[in-house]
Amino acid sequence: MRAIQYFLGLAAVAVLTCGLSGSLGGERAFAESQRVAANGSVRRIFAVYRVEIAGFNLGNFHLTANFRGSNYEMRGEARFSILDGLIYEWQGTTLSRGKVTRSGPKPAMYALSYRGGKKVEQLRVTFGGGAVTKVRIVPKKRPSPHTIPVTKEQLEGVFDPMSGAFLYARSDNPNGDLNVCRQTVPVFDGKQRFDLVLTPKKLVRVKADRKSDYSGPAVICKVKFIPIAGYRPDNPGIRLMSKSDKIEVWLVPLRGTSMYVPYRIVVPTPIGYGSALATSFRVTGAKRASIEP
Repeated sequence: MRAIQYFLGLAAVAVLTCGLSGSLGGERAFAESQRVAANGSVRRIFAVYRVEIAGFNLGNFHLTANFRGSNYEMRGEARFSILDGLIYEWQGTTLSRGKVTRSGPKPAMYALSYRGGKKVEQLRVTFGGGAVTKVRIVPKKRPSPHTIPVTKEQLEGVFDPMSGAFLYARSDNPNGDLNVCRQTVPVFDGKQRFDLVLTPKKLVRVKADRKSDYSGPAVICKVKFIPIAGYRPDNPGIRLMSKSDKIEVWLVPLRGTSMYVPYRIVVPTPIGYGSALATSFRVTGAKRASIEP
């Protein structure tokens, strides 16, 4: 049971913090943010993801992203449980702040707070000058001597999981652009430094089973997880992720924006496949638009 709860906790943190890819970057996003700043309005994006692992419905992940001028703030909240918490319960929040620039997102702060079983942790990462400047974790623990240390050089030009997940790439093609899968995202989550290498797999069309489901084009990207530092080489979860060729992220265009957001994420775990599936998207504010299916 302890092993199952351990891997459920790993999967919960992964889903909460790593959507794996999305977009609102580059010249168009920067210009659009300046127009939003000029009229003093705020654009908000809301998304809900249903999370499952090994056939169990754990619960929902709620994402809210606010854009005011060149500034952005993203907040994610989730509560996952099995049998209403009798077997397993996990809840957490994550927050990311920064700016959208011509060269892409520039994170300023990332925070994660969660409680799962008997484990409680708060993490905060500060960025400056294009690199990580400070990491604070409560409670503070002495790192294992078997953990590969993270170097200062490895913390330059990295993204936190939230900005790397939703603000890294873009496309003006609303019909499904496989080029959004041609990217490598350098990520630091406060403990581990890793790369997510995306490559195109195929373009599909999602057909709604219900009126409440999304219907439209989706780009499927293969994702290669490459651990760099901050992990134990004998960690079974890291081993499985790094060797797997089954990690996928499905990206769909968000109407009224240049964003491609995660629609479906598939990640292998030692106890079965974990997945997150978008059940709704909504955009309000400047150039008000909605893709509530």
